[in-house]
Amino acid sequence: MDLPAVIGTLIPVFFFGMVAAIVIVPRYFKSMERQKMAETLKAAIERGQPLPAEVVDAISSGVKTPPTPQRDLRTGIVWLGVGVGLAAMGLAIGFEEPDAAYPMMGIACFPAFIGLAFVVMSFLNRGRS
Repeated sequence: MDLPAVIGTLIPVFFFGMVAAIVIVPRYFKSMERQKMAETLKAAIERGQPLPAEVVDAISSGVKTPPTPQRDLRTGIVWLGVGVGLAAMGLAIGFEEPDAAYPMMGIACFPAFIGLAFVVMSFLNRGRS
């Protein structure tokens, strides 16, 4: 086997390995941190010690708050912006390659409709919160 073929095979392997490491390693370290925090809390509770406010804040920092209409509206506007940006890119590419405009517009529909759904949800949930 020649060297260019080996390098051509290893580049994608290393690329996808790097992407996986970027996703997996931070999650692993966060999991380890939470496990150590749980062990510390368990030991403190077993000894009957009161929990300091900093510990309670550290525990509740990772908890997601329920969605609000404002957050839904903000998220929807961002997704709509992504969809409009992709559509504009499709139109710009369409000047040079007319056949490329329609697929890009089709791809742009996905984030645009997700954004539209978030905006609609923000208006539907205004009366509930």
